[in-house]
Amino acid sequence: MLLKKIDKYIIGKYLKTFFFTVLLFTMISFIIDLSTQMESFLEEACTMEEIVCDYYLPFIPWINGLLFPLYALISVIFFTSRMAYDSEIISILNAGVSFRRMMRPYFIGACIIGGLHLFANHYLIPLGNKSKVEFEHTYLYKGEDKGRTRDVHLVLQRDTTNKSITKAYVKTYARIDTSVRNLILERFVDTRLVYRLKASRAEWVKPPNHWKLRDYEIRTFDEEKETMIFGNHQSIDTTLNMFHDDFVLYENDKLTMTTPELQRAINREKARGVKTTKGFLLEIQRRSADPFTVIIVTLIGMAIAARKVRGGLGLHLAVGVALGAAYVFLSRCSTTFATNQTLAPELAVWIPNILFTLILFYLISRAQK
Repeated sequence: MLLKKIDKYIIGKYLKTFFFTVLLFTMISFIIDLSTQMESFLEEACTMEEIVCDYYLPFIPWINGLLFPLYALISVIFFTSRMAYDSEIISILNAGVSFRRMMRPYFIGACIIGGLHLFANHYLIPLGNKSKVEFEHTYLYKGEDKGRTRDVHLVLQRDTTNKSITKAYVKTYARIDTSVRNLILERFVDTRLVYRLKASRAEWVKPPNHWKLRDYEIRTFDEEKETMIFGNHQSIDTTLNMFHDDFVLYENDKLTMTTPELQRAINREKARGVKTTKGFLLEIQRRSADPFTVIIVTLIGMAIAARKVRGGLGLHLAVGVALGAAYVFLSRCSTTFATNQTLAPELAVWIPNILFTLILFYLISRAQK
């Protein structure tokens, strides 16, 4: 598909306006966040290098990633409304270019931005969030640490075939040296205890689940027979379906995982038989849905702003902001319903896109021809 001059002209205007909008809102977001966090920065023992490299460098792509659809809508409305005010849209249509043909450069520009957004959502932004979240929980939100360190109960494995389940109890977990104190591991078959392991200390040796058990005691129960193994003042290397991440789970921990890491976490929890993966599923679906939102709102903005109306740019921007607010409201509502198990995660995240697609078809049908 060859791009004609009109295509290059509109795509160029779109990308220039979009990245100018990104730059403008990045500066605003930076100033607002800096003024909010300045007191915490001064009170905590964090260096300027940590503030810049560990917090603000990841903060910029994170905040922009959340607002990409809004940036796209504002950018399209802004430059298209200017084109309509200068009678460029009328000239293009009078030259024999159909409205649907004029949508093509908008669609191409939206695909470029959406593709960048898709890659950033699934890989780049989560990688940056690792240092950002760690910085926040070290210096800014220490009281909101959701990590589990005492009296932790875990389901390590569940097998529905032979009706067995393996559970673990951890008295305390020390993050400094990633070690466990007072570990109890039990396996049940048909509610009957068949295996029990106690260790005064378990050390996480290396990823993903290699542990060293010290001062251990192992009991196996075979009907009426009991076998005991004592390892006082001894150690044993083993693998357990228990991971370091099980004890370091923040409320926004999913934001630090790339999509492959999220999928592995989901598979691990499903293998354990634990039904706590809805937040992970919602996050994966959101990362894919937002780039498609960029395409939808781009065409909606074009359909709104292409018509020259009394009120001009101000009216078009007001309509665009209202649509953006409606999208955010729908996203929050659908996500809440999914969290409360009313909707499936896949459907909940995509409902705003489905509704906005219907709005798009309506606007195209009523657009200036």
